[in-house]
Amino acid sequence: MSAASAEPALSMRRILGQSGKLERAYAPALDREFVARVHRELRRVRRLDERMLALQRQGRIGFYGACTGQEAAPVVAALTLRASDWVFPALRESALGFVRGLSLLEFIAQLFGNSLDILKGRQMPSHHASRGISHVSWSSAIGTQLPHAVGAALAARRLGRDAVMLAFLGDGATSHPDFHAALNFAGVFRASVVFVCQNNQYAISLPSARQTAAPNFAIKATAYGVTADLVDGNDVFAVHEALESALARARAGAGATLIECVTYRIGPHSSSDDPTRYREVAEVEMARSTDPIARLQRHLQSIGLDTDPEQRLEQAFDAEIDVALASVEAAPALEVETLFDDVYAELSWPLAEQRDELARLR
Repeated sequence: MSAASAEPALSMRRILGQSGKLERAYAPALDREFVARVHRELRRVRRLDERMLALQRQGRIGFYGACTGQEAAPVVAALTLRASDWVFPALRESALGFVRGLSLLEFIAQLFGNSLDILKGRQMPSHHASRGISHVSWSSAIGTQLPHAVGAALAARRLGRDAVMLAFLGDGATSHPDFHAALNFAGVFRASVVFVCQNNQYAISLPSARQTAAPNFAIKATAYGVTADLVDGNDVFAVHEALESALARARAGAGATLIECVTYRIGPHSSSDDPTRYREVAEVEMARSTDPIARLQRHLQSIGLDTDPEQRLEQAFDAEIDVALASVEAAPALEVETLFDDVYAELSWPLAEQRDELARLR
């Protein structure tokens, strides 16, 4: 038997075709109101990214990472998780927190890191976090959130909670040791974790074909005893079906799942990137035809479900953004002395001395 024929089969999960027609029945079926909400949130997230990228280009914030083209997984996840479930995001899942309950003011304030920032300016922009919505800050050190999610799942089990940890990663993170350590622990201890790999075809500038010789990334889970699922990441129905199945399995104590969402990063890796240096414009234009928002829009039209006109929705959302942005930009900077806060439960004497010395030098 050849090595290729020995590989376990893993077919792509797809429900919604490019035309907007359902290719098969699915479970659990989504009601029309939920589908309309998904569509509305997809458009709000995209507009939020557009506005925040514009702020960066104007020099008003230092950095931003948009999820243009791959909004389906974070938005569907935000609307599918329970409030008690925790999210361990990667770079492009900041908007998940916004959909899940982080206010626009809190979202924008984190990008400025001023006195309105609930993280007190201690994280880079696009590293949102909030205990109130069970959202952990991403680390720029790729993949470190994955073992953290497994540890949190084991802690939840010990505390008798049925919370599931949802951990996102990009395709590039599968080459980091933390990915393999996390999947091994999750497999051995049957941790209540769902890993979602957003395969957007590029790890910054490295294409997926140079990242692995395996037929896909999901298949890597089988070596660790973790359930694998390969999903059309621009199909909101398939993403929802896969997440519901994986979350139920984790909650029942049946172990972890790795879901690979095959999508495409339409925009740059970040506001610091120029993607024209490593991919053709024609490739990006072709990817736009698989856009999750356009595909869902075609489906809504096919079932006669009216949606808010795009211009009207954008105008209303722009007005909300403008109000929050005005408040954030008017807020004062953090006092430099606050950098000594929260290092320990009680301020240690060496830090107290350093704080006092800083005060004398200012």
